[in-house]
Amino acid sequence: MLARERFDGRVVFVCDPDVVAERARMRGIAFALPEYRDRAGAPAMSVLPVRAPARVTAGKLDRDNAKHVLAMLDRACDGCARGEFDAMVTAPVQKSVINDAGIAFTGHTEYLAERTRTPRVVMLLVGGGLRVALATTHLALKDVPAAITRESLGETMRIVDRDLRASFGVAKPRILVAGLNPHAGEGGYLGREEIDVIAPAIEAAKRSGIDASGPYPADTLFTPRVLSTGDAALAMFHDQGLPVLKHAAFGQAVNVTLGLPIVRTSVDHGTALDRAGAGEVDDGSFREAIAVALEMAARRRK
Repeated sequence: MLARERFDGRVVFVCDPDVVAERARMRGIAFALPEYRDRAGAPAMSVLPVRAPARVTAGKLDRDNAKHVLAMLDRACDGCARGEFDAMVTAPVQKSVINDAGIAFTGHTEYLAERTRTPRVVMLLVGGGLRVALATTHLALKDVPAAITRESLGETMRIVDRDLRASFGVAKPRILVAGLNPHAGEGGYLGREEIDVIAPAIEAAKRSGIDASGPYPADTLFTPRVLSTGDAALAMFHDQGLPVLKHAAFGQAVNVTLGLPIVRTSVDHGTALDRAGAGEVDDGSFREAIAVALEMAARRRK
């Protein structure tokens, strides 16, 4: 359905056009986009072919196509890095099938960071009037405390501050930082991470000119009154911040990777294998991801 839309910019679909055409036939939708040749001659919408080595069946995982998934990511990422494209928008990816193929893969965010040789990136979810950034991403909960250091938090706040200015037009970003433990550690009785790591990192950020505050207990940070005093919340781990945002905006939220030398956005949901090929998938988040990518790219060009 997105092929029928018109956006404020040219859209290139990096995919296997035969797979997309087959899905369109299954749903009775006409699909006929021209092949992408180069940036200068690209129409409003086109397809850049990256062929799948094995047959693709809706809802069925096949590790023989794992490298095909990465090949599509690589082509789009490399095109952005050399200025051929202004931004990339990624669809959800099934991490497990890539790992089943013997390829270490924890997610788009980490993969694109490695591809662009970016030492640190930040996952930011945008939607429902919220911006929620993560200090750590795809880690087991037991590994989170060791991954949070003064240095890593400081760099995360610098990236959030810089990209809110450059890509979102926020003149003076205010960052609300969550604690790690219940009640932000309860003065050390429920953990010392707030005292030993998070609060010192916030103070150092303030001295460098970043408007950061906290650490706030997560259960009170994500309330309207506190959120109204900031431009972004910084959660310590994946499931501390994202459930709140997805409750507010699931299906319309956008995943943004901050810190990359390129613009990258994505959807706020997974692959929905149980719905693949049934024509029941809501493309609202994908539409929003394209719109946000175009807005970010336009701001970066200024």
